[in-house]
Amino acid sequence: MPCVSFKSMSRFALLTTLGSAAAASHADELPAPVQALANQGLTIHGQFEAPGGMRGFGASAQGQDMAIYLTPDGEHAIIGTLVDSEGSNLTEAQLDEHVRVPLEAETWQLLEESHWVQDGDPNAPRVIYTFTDANCPYCRQMWQQTRPWVEAGSVQLRHIMVGILAPNSPALAATILGADDPSAALHRHSEGDELTPSAQPRDIEEQVYDNNQLFEELGLYATPTSAYQRETQDGNLRIDRIQGLPSPERLIEMMGSEAP
Repeated sequence: MPCVSFKSMSRFALLTTLGSAAAASHADELPAPVQALANQGLTIHGQFEAPGGMRGFGASAQGQDMAIYLTPDGEHAIIGTLVDSEGSNLTEAQLDEHVRVPLEAETWQLLEESHWVQDGDPNAPRVIYTFTDANCPYCRQMWQQTRPWVEAGSVQLRHIMVGILAPNSPALAATILGADDPSAALHRHSEGDELTPSAQPRDIEEQVYDNNQLFEELGLYATPTSAYQRETQDGNLRIDRIQGLPSPERLIEMMGSEAP
């Protein structure tokens, strides 16, 4: 079960604005029909080879990835899925390589650069980011469920403290982030000690605001929401997420192993 934000959004969206600056740097080089789509709000992420004399472009808009195919004459662009004579989808792999993988890498970097509280050995081989609200009972429950892996040193949780569930949630998040020992403060709170909000410097309050902004930009709506990386067969790193309290099966999947 999740704790749902009062600003609910429909899905876990990729940050389609991430590639805007890079796209703008080569905007003048885009063929006219592709540039017209970019002017209408599509973010163009890169080019790829396409059959039939066409050129392919990976693009996204409002969390939706798509492929653009430029006709051989360079005068027309088609958005859609390309299939071969056997009905095989030729677009999906290109979207993975040219849109999803680079966007998810940048999303992971944003998670790394957010304001989080370390939970576990900083040298643990597996890193999991989880959006945590101090008023979320399911966040506390997940904290308890993850103890075997964290205490064994095999997993480190990085709690991105947000304030989204109740009027005092931002103050509670700031109190934890601004504590002399944020990890110990989160530990005590997760163990059931009552947390009393206290005034914090402006920079700490801004850290909570930044975390809330990231939460919304990612299209999230509930805590806990956890993100972790998995390696695909072709060697790419992809982000998986679990929104809400994970089931026992998903917990093992997220932790990367059975409980130690």
